[in-house]
Amino acid sequence: MGTLGSQVMCDNIPGLVNKQRQLCRQHPKVMQAIGAGMKEWISECQHQFRNHRWNCNTTARDHNLFGRLLLRGSQEVAFVYAISSAGVVYTLARACSQGDLDNCSCDPTKKGSSQDSKGSFDWGGCSDHVEHAIHFSQIFVDAKERKERDARALMNLHNNRAGRKAVKRFMTLQCKCHGVSGSCSVRTCWQAMADFRRTGDHLRRRYNGAVQVAVNQYGTGFTAAHTHLKRPSKNDLVYLEDSPDYCIRDPQSDTSRNKPQPREMVKRPLRV
Repeated sequence: MGTLGSQVMCDNIPGLVNKQRQLCRQHPKVMQAIGAGMKEWISECQHQFRNHRWNCNTTARDHNLFGRLLLRGSQEVAFVYAISSAGVVYTLARACSQGDLDNCSCDPTKKGSSQDSKGSFDWGGCSDHVEHAIHFSQIFVDAKERKERDARALMNLHNNRAGRKAVKRFMTLQCKCHGVSGSCSVRTCWQAMADFRRTGDHLRRRYNGAVQVAVNQYGTGFTAAHTHLKRPSKNDLVYLEDSPDYCIRDPQSDTSRNKPQPREMVKRPLRV
């Protein structure tokens, strides 16, 4: 894609702030990879809530995938931000390893020899460059929230970070043995991301234990909204408002203009 083509594409993506549009124009292939990877994390979100009242449904009637849902700082929105941030990291790291992007490849720090519980090994193969993906995701995804810096922005930043950490949490060491008659006298190993389902399962558990929070007196972080709740850790999901009742129609979220249209009943997850 040429410079003009990437500019047109980036200028037509709704909701981006200037920093994001700048990065989009500079890295059009990265944006294309992220766009292609969206199906995967949306599918994972829908899998995690497939049997619940809210089922991670998307809408084509608004400027974003989840419509007016994202206007509320609820527990479900916390999960959406976390799983989407994790999805960006996973997609970019995989694209780097597969050689689809010009500005990254395998993790260059995984060289030479190292050790684990089984003994020594040599770095080889192609380790997923998750640190690069996390760095880019932090700059791109967080740009809008860093511009605002209000209570909702702090919530989104926290959940974005929790999503990124979840991908890194499930990195595994994979090895191949070398030696006579299948002996493992020499091992070659590389770091690989686990299947994205593990990240989805982890964030679903974090959703179950999400902490309702309020901004502290300095406006720099959170305290638990209720005294009986624990203070959230960096791995927890946090939310500001109670969830709406997804079984009751909300007239404010009805974007129809000319005549009433049948609305699909969406499902809300039972609190655990």
